[in-house]
Amino acid sequence: MANNHLGRYPSKPPTTNLMLVEEEFPEFEPFEFYDLHDDAVPGPRFSGSQGEPLSVVEIDMCKQKNKPLHRTQFYDIKNLVIRRGEEFFIRVTFNRPLTDRDRFMLEFLIGSHPSPIKGTQVVVRFNSRRQGRWPGHIVENNGTSVLFGIITAPNAIVGRYRMYARIVTKRGMERSKRDIDTDFYVLFNAWCKDDAVYYPDEDGRQEYVLNEYGIIYQGSKDSMIARKWIYGQFDRGILDACIYLLDACRMPITNRGDAIKLVRKGSAVVNSQDDDGVLVGNWSDNFSGGTAPTLWTGSVKILLQYANTGVSVSYAQCWVYAGVFNTFLRTLGIPARVITNFSSAHDNTGNLKIELVFKPDGSPDERNTDDSIWNYHCWNEVYMKRPDLGPGLGGWQVVDSTPQETSDGYYRCGPASVIAIKDGLVGFPFDGPFIYAEVNSDVIFLERDRYGNMNQIGVDTTLVGQGLFTKHILSDTAKDITYEYKYQEGSHNDTVSLAKAESHGLERDQPTAKPKISVSLVIEQTTLGDDVKVVVEFKNHGVVSETIKANLSCAVVFYTGVQAKRYKNEEFNIVAEPHQTTRHVVTITAQDYMEHLGFQRFLSFMLNGHMNSGSLSALKVIYLNAPDLDLEVSGPLVIGEEMYAKVSFTNPFQFPLLDIYVALEGPRALPYRTRFYKVLEPQSSISWQVSFTPQMTGKRILVAVMYCSNLCEIWGSTDFQVGDKEPPTIDEAGL
Repeated sequence: MANNHLGRYPSKPPTTNLMLVEEEFPEFEPFEFYDLHDDAVPGPRFSGSQGEPLSVVEIDMCKQKNKPLHRTQFYDIKNLVIRRGEEFFIRVTFNRPLTDRDRFMLEFLIGSHPSPIKGTQVVVRFNSRRQGRWPGHIVENNGTSVLFGIITAPNAIVGRYRMYARIVTKRGMERSKRDIDTDFYVLFNAWCKDDAVYYPDEDGRQEYVLNEYGIIYQGSKDSMIARKWIYGQFDRGILDACIYLLDACRMPITNRGDAIKLVRKGSAVVNSQDDDGVLVGNWSDNFSGGTAPTLWTGSVKILLQYANTGVSVSYAQCWVYAGVFNTFLRTLGIPARVITNFSSAHDNTGNLKIELVFKPDGSPDERNTDDSIWNYHCWNEVYMKRPDLGPGLGGWQVVDSTPQETSDGYYRCGPASVIAIKDGLVGFPFDGPFIYAEVNSDVIFLERDRYGNMNQIGVDTTLVGQGLFTKHILSDTAKDITYEYKYQEGSHNDTVSLAKAESHGLERDQPTAKPKISVSLVIEQTTLGDDVKVVVEFKNHGVVSETIKANLSCAVVFYTGVQAKRYKNEEFNIVAEPHQTTRHVVTITAQDYMEHLGFQRFLSFMLNGHMNSGSLSALKVIYLNAPDLDLEVSGPLVIGEEMYAKVSFTNPFQFPLLDIYVALEGPRALPYRTRFYKVLEPQSSISWQVSFTPQMTGKRILVAVMYCSNLCEIWGSTDFQVGDKEPPTIDEAGL
């Protein structure tokens, strides 16, 4: 391999954390220029009344003491896990009592070629006034057993550390033998005020760092669906898998204590677009060779598969990227949550205009429409300080791992300050203009004539960014955070924010006079398999009547707004009387759309109308509600005891369901499992029972999903309380 680093670095920057380093240092390292034959030189190893050389007998990482103090007892891992910036304890047993003249220290290393200058080699002294990066002191001294306290730096590098005990002798330095049982992990610390990711509220820390599951909102603002997602950040292998991600993308070890750099790198490696990262995106209707995005129930299976194989996992869409990224962030200790933006703009030209093109007959012109409005889009927020942006712009930051646009050459996005986005301050790092456009773009309706000329026929300033939602703290309800991203539409602050964004090059059309006639589409929530009633409302604000020739285009669309199948065009004429609201009802039967759905659940209705005074347009997308999976739990509800989960579903439709996959998962209870059914006839049922053994007490959750080749996914979830085992009775104990 070519030494491409030469000429820039003296040696290649270390980028690997998880390798098993055996004997990186000799157990004995003689002092330079020391004559090994000169026994007259005094040394602490031979000092003390005992006259016996000091040596280490045993090192205890005090896991039972440290883990609860650092809130890491939930990690299913053999080694100690701590959070930086807080004291942890190590007990060392020596062959004799430690004296004041003994020179003993602990050495902590991370990555290859550790260096004190780069912070990858930390030496902690206990009987010296000189304190290093990590202060240390003797907590208690009980003869040969000494308890040491060490405080890691609040900006310490995050990852897996190796540890050695060092004793200074008159001839040189002696180290303890390499012992992987004394390796330990250092995480970011949302409880430490000096850490960049400090979160100021305990309930928030419990939710955004320690909660093992979340809710990802899908559908539409008017028909919002709460999809539970298993983060599983404490499951066995997940912490190593997340560190492996940083190794896989060759992130320098020295940068891994910087939260800003780490989350930016993470947003790139979660997708496989340009660095063979975790997930392969697929927005088609063909998922052969992988798992359909709708069949995933959580992040654990995905991350473990990637870490074990090094091969990108197929397939993902935005909520899968967001769910996996959230696991990565919480695993490493960074407060994080998933956000859903309903009606999210995806502009390909870098402005504040989503341009939708129509043909002269009023039907959509997909061929000449490059922009799109995702019915919803999911991204993440992380909570952190932003010293690079100046005061007032810390707090929640947008990060997005769904590969949409490149940022500095990679498919990644953020971190971008939510406060800055709201105020139109899009010139700060990173990717502010793109995120601002996702929630603030105007929809421009254009008509393309037969000569290729584009004429504007309407503008909707309210369609994009209709609502942004996330899970409430310690509650399974939705929290509306729309006004954390934008001001009230049309308010003075909104106008100021837009003007600031425009001053940074985000072009938008200037407001025009209010049209004499406005149009809106009113559709009530509809269940899959029912007819859809579309009410078209025309409001005439003028003083003369208008005859309108309208076209309502009806289509099945992907959640990205891309048309899957247009199934109906309804043309009609209507007279709008002055100062009145005139309604026209179009009924879409279930037979019209059901055969075209596939696994989609979105129906799009786009209206284009012509009249003497001009043109008008409107767009409405609805999400079809579907039945739930039934999910039941039975058994003793006791940790370590066998329990049962049963998933069942009855086909309520008039057609058979084909190629059915059912998936089931629960954190620290039930690993991801699937089952296949070839066909489920109308009114027939399936039932699948699985045994499992919970490994943790408290609230537990199971999530199930069913995916079919000819129907959208269907979900179910349940939560239950797991208790401790009762202590044995006297008879059971044999007393």
